[in-house]
Amino acid sequence: MEFAFIGQLWQPILLATVLCFIMSALVWMVGPHHKKEYTGPPNEDGVMDQLRKGNVQPGAYMFPFADRANKAEFEAAMNKFAEGPAGLLYVFPRGKMNMGKMMGQQIVFFLLVNVMLAWLGSRVGLDGTPYLHVFKVVGFVAFLTYAVGAAPESIWFARPWKSYLLNGVDGVLYAAVTAGSFGALWPR
Repeated sequence: MEFAFIGQLWQPILLATVLCFIMSALVWMVGPHHKKEYTGPPNEDGVMDQLRKGNVQPGAYMFPFADRANKAEFEAAMNKFAEGPAGLLYVFPRGKMNMGKMMGQQIVFFLLVNVMLAWLGSRVGLDGTPYLHVFKVVGFVAFLTYAVGAAPESIWFARPWKSYLLNGVDGVLYAAVTAGSFGALWPR
């Protein structure tokens, strides 16, 4: 991949990264739409005690779980699945929540997306085009990235569609600030 585009597009890349990060903070700290997205499980303390007793380590768990290569085990798991409950469980590392690390990873995510958007824009002939055209092209791809890409989580892994749609609202906001940044600072 040629990286010369970064020299020309570093300003919209950085501005979009910073604005997306700020928008993310506002969405999660001030915005009302995520306030009731998550709830605790019934008997939360009991659930947590059982997970501690089982020495559950950080990771992703599916229950019931079965090795698909073992037909009998898989069939038994499907019966348990039908009886319920079934689901996915993501376990964080023990200790205090490391917000600094999470925020750093979020910034890196936005930066990588914006570098890729800049690369794509530099390859599809956006040089010298008006603000609105850059806004539409970059905004559309940013929307696909931020809002549409997580649909398989709802299709295959029971992420509530409401949660997907709420995050889609966030994606529209991220796409808008990204498109505006690229449109305003794209080389003419």
